[in-house]
Amino acid sequence: MKFQRSEEWRRRAHEMIPGGCHTYAKGDDQYPQLSPGFITHGLAGHVWDVDGNEYIEYGQGNRAVALGHAYPPVVDAVFKELGKGSNFTRPSTIELEAAEALLELIPHADMVKFCKDGSDATTAAVKIARAVTGRAIVAYCIDHPFFATNDWFIGTTSIDAGIPDPIKQLSKPFRYNDIESLEALFREHPNKVAAVILEPAKYEDPAPGYLQQVKETCARNGALFILDEMITGFRWHNGGGQAYYGVAPDLSCWGKALANGFSVSALAGKREYMELGGLHHARERVFLLSTTHGGETHALAAAIATIRTYQSEPVIDTLFRLGSRLLREGNQIISNHGLSEFIEIEGKPCCLVYSTRDANGQRCQAMRSLLLQETIRRGILMTSLIVSYTHTDEDIDKTLDAIDQSLPIYKQALEQGTDGLLVGPPSKVVYRKFN
Repeated sequence: MKFQRSEEWRRRAHEMIPGGCHTYAKGDDQYPQLSPGFITHGLAGHVWDVDGNEYIEYGQGNRAVALGHAYPPVVDAVFKELGKGSNFTRPSTIELEAAEALLELIPHADMVKFCKDGSDATTAAVKIARAVTGRAIVAYCIDHPFFATNDWFIGTTSIDAGIPDPIKQLSKPFRYNDIESLEALFREHPNKVAAVILEPAKYEDPAPGYLQQVKETCARNGALFILDEMITGFRWHNGGGQAYYGVAPDLSCWGKALANGFSVSALAGKREYMELGGLHHARERVFLLSTTHGGETHALAAAIATIRTYQSEPVIDTLFRLGSRLLREGNQIISNHGLSEFIEIEGKPCCLVYSTRDANGQRCQAMRSLLLQETIRRGILMTSLIVSYTHTDEDIDKTLDAIDQSLPIYKQALEQGTDGLLVGPPSKVVYRKFN
């Protein structure tokens, strides 16, 4: 494959856009040099780059596209709505229709507020928890890598430039599946924790009863229990991780696949908390969420069409079935090459990732970049192995074949290093102090 046009687009982009793109996870530092720089279009589970190369794509817009690119019922709903206008000075009727549709899926939520990205939703949840409790500290799960671009979370990472120390001190970590680490945090900061936020699951299921223990610990200590459903929502279950694991949060945050790639996120929760951002109460007002584009009509039409597809078609079952093939057959191929100690496909079948290790058994970005480079050569773009509803068994077959063909190069790199095999520098972790 050739990437001449991609190289030119990269050069131009870095002159005008910090980082060359608008999402750090999509940046050039996350990919090998021999990779597509810019995508022109996608269809179902495939995308095409500016050089005309075609790929079977996984990751699907950082998990935002669960039905597949340009999914016809969603596209049709958007086109139909666009002809009516997209934004008005008063609410559109579709705002209520979308709220009703989403709340049908979330049995433990009474009200919802739409916004445009996940950070807005999680940060609004933190704000309302602080308003309800009169407390400042937020307990966050350190094993879940991202909650918001906002100061309360990014201040906990190594990319904390520009965030005052007093703000950083208000976010405290605990460990997933370790209830004692959360209990210890409450003991260390009595009557000061406003909220506990975590994902229902990441790459491992919660231990039996763990999420229920978190909820009980929050209730006993007067803190709100917040679930970040950005990823588990619309992948684990139609009702998200809370339905899959049988737990009722006080507030939950949704986005990613909610509108199949269109910009819609949401904060949902119990009326007693959400109404503080409304007009029908006598308590101090909370400026909860107020986004000019939160009620953008065509995006909400996309959300409704996405929700209806989940309700009428076997989306979740298909994600699990296709992902199970990648998990089972992919790890078998890795084993056949004698590389199980160095490469592993892991996670929930609906949300798979893979790890790469060097000859010393240490996680290694250079080895990851090499595997990415070699699978890209073979028409597979797999920063993860996250499937969509419109990936096919033929796509899975070709992906497994590409992995099989790439592993001898990986084995060679274990023996001699990546020099001479990897073109350009290795990819880097996002959370790093300096470039």
